[in-house]
Amino acid sequence: MTAPDKKELLFIPLGGAGEIGMNLNLYGFGNQWVIVDLGVTFADDRLPGIELVMPDPAFIAERREALLGIVLTHAHEDHIGAVPYLWPFLRCPIYATPFTASILRRKLEEVGLTQEAPITIVPLSGRFTLGPFDFELITLTHSIPEPNAVAIRTPLGTILHTGDWKIDPDPLVGPVTDTSALRRIGEEGVLAMICDSTNVLRSGVSGSEAELRSSLAQLVARCRQRVAIACFASNIARLETIAAVAEANGRHAALIGRSLWRFYEAALENGYLRNIPPFLSDSQAANLPRDKVVLAMTGSQGEPRSALARVVAGEHALIVLEEGDTAIFSSRIIPGNERAIFRLQSALAHIGVEVVTEHDEFVHVSGHPARDELAEMYAWVRPQIAVPVHGEMRHLIEHARFARTCQVRQAVVVANGDVLRLAPGSAEIVDHVHAGRLALDGTELVPTEGEVVKSRTRMLWHGVAVATVVLDKRGRLIGAPQLALPGLVGDEGTADLTTLASAAISDELNGLPDNRRSDDETVREAIRLAIRRSIRSARGKKPAIEIHLVRV
Repeated sequence: MTAPDKKELLFIPLGGAGEIGMNLNLYGFGNQWVIVDLGVTFADDRLPGIELVMPDPAFIAERREALLGIVLTHAHEDHIGAVPYLWPFLRCPIYATPFTASILRRKLEEVGLTQEAPITIVPLSGRFTLGPFDFELITLTHSIPEPNAVAIRTPLGTILHTGDWKIDPDPLVGPVTDTSALRRIGEEGVLAMICDSTNVLRSGVSGSEAELRSSLAQLVARCRQRVAIACFASNIARLETIAAVAEANGRHAALIGRSLWRFYEAALENGYLRNIPPFLSDSQAANLPRDKVVLAMTGSQGEPRSALARVVAGEHALIVLEEGDTAIFSSRIIPGNERAIFRLQSALAHIGVEVVTEHDEFVHVSGHPARDELAEMYAWVRPQIAVPVHGEMRHLIEHARFARTCQVRQAVVVANGDVLRLAPGSAEIVDHVHAGRLALDGTELVPTEGEVVKSRTRMLWHGVAVATVVLDKRGRLIGAPQLALPGLVGDEGTADLTTLASAAISDELNGLPDNRRSDDETVREAIRLAIRRSIRSARGKKPAIEIHLVRV
C-alpha cells in the first residue's frame, strides 16, 4: 500500500480489532500518519515461554518519516504497554496526560529510553495540532485516572476515538464524564466514532465505584481473618476503595506487588489518593494480627509471577495465606485468562482459603460501557459512521448491529490490517496491510508465527530428538548413531526407542548411493526422515529434530 491520498482519510487498526487488548490505531491523511495507543496483550498457553505480545508495527515503521506522533488515551497496559519496546522502530513524539506520562516514564526508564523518547504532557481537556490533525482530549470515566476520548478534526471531518470508557456518575477518583464536550462535538458534526465494544453484550449499565465500595465494606465485615483483594494495579479508584473498606472495618490496608506500588506512587505524584491513610508495606502487614489487615494484591488474572500467585506457591518471603483467610477477586476475567485464573483459585481453595468472585458477590464494576451507556454515547455524538474496536469479533459484529439501532447511518466491522477509507464517500475497506504480532521472548522481539515460537511449541507438544552421527571420509557410519530424546520417553523406554531410531538411521544411510553420502544436507535430510518415521511409528509423535553430523 502507498501513502494515503491527499483527499482520503484512512483508519487502520494494527491491533485491538477482533481482540480485547493490544491496541494500535493508525489514522492517515495527506501522506501523514498518527498513532492512537500502542499496547500489549498477555500470552496464554499457546505461546510457551512468552508473557507479552504486541502488534507488529512494520507497516508504519516503514513510513516513520511521515509519522507525526503517538497519542495515548490512558495508562492501561493494552494501550501503552508496547511503547517501551516498539518506540525504537518509530522514534516519534509521544503525547499523554500527566498521570499517563508518569506511568510511561517508569516503563521507559526500565529499558533506558527516558532521555530518548520525548513525552509532551497534555492537560485534561487539552488541544494540540499535528500536521493536518487537530486533537482535543475529552475527559471520560474508566477504571484508571485520566481516561480520554480523542476528537480528531481533519479537513474531511471529525473522528471521535473513544478509547476505553464508561459512564460513572460517582467515580470517586477523578472528574465525571465531560458530557458537555461530547454534546458540543456532536453538534459540530462527527464523521465517525471508533468505539469500545468490550461490554456490548451486556444490558444495562456497568455500575459505579461508589456502589461497589459499600458492598465490599459489608463483605469484609463478615471476614474473620486475613483478607486479600486481587485487583488491577492500575485501578486507582479501587485502591482508594480498598483503603476506605479497611478503615471502615478497623483494619489497615497494604499493597503487595511491585506494580501496585508503581501505580500508587504515580497517583500520589499527580494529586490522587492523598486523602487516605498511607498503604502499608508487606513487611509491616506481616506483623499485624490477621484480622487487622486487608491486602491489595496483584494476580487477579492468574499471572504466574504476581504477588498472589507467589503467596499461594509459598514463594513470598513475608506474606502467607492459610485456612480461614479470604481471597476476593475484585475484577472480571479477561478472555483468554480463564485457565490461569481458575488454577489460582483452585490452589487457594486447596489450602482452605475462601474464594469470592463477581459471580458470588458484588465485588467488581467494569470500566467499559454496557448497552445503555453505548446508547447514550451515540445520542450525544451522533456519528455518521460507527467503527467498533476493542472487542472480539462477536463483540464487533453485535456492536455494529446495535449502532444501526441507534440511528447511525453506516457501521463497519474491521479486522486488524484492514484499510478503512472514512472519507470521501461512504466508509469502505479498500485494502489490507500486514498486521502481525510480536512476542517478547526474554529481551528479544520475535514474530509469533516465526520459527522460534513454532519450534518451541513443537518441542512442548512432541518432545525433541537429537541425533549425533559420525561418518568416515567415504560417508559410512562409524559406530551406532547416538540419540537423546528429551520429552519423548522416560528412562524405561529410552533404550528401545533409541535402538529403533538408530536402526532406521543406519538403514537409510546404507541405502544412499556413494556419490550422495558426501553431501551433508542430503545426509542430514535422510537422517531426519528416518528419525521422524521411526518415532511416529512407535510413539505417534512428531518431535523437533536436531542433527549433529560429524565427519572424520
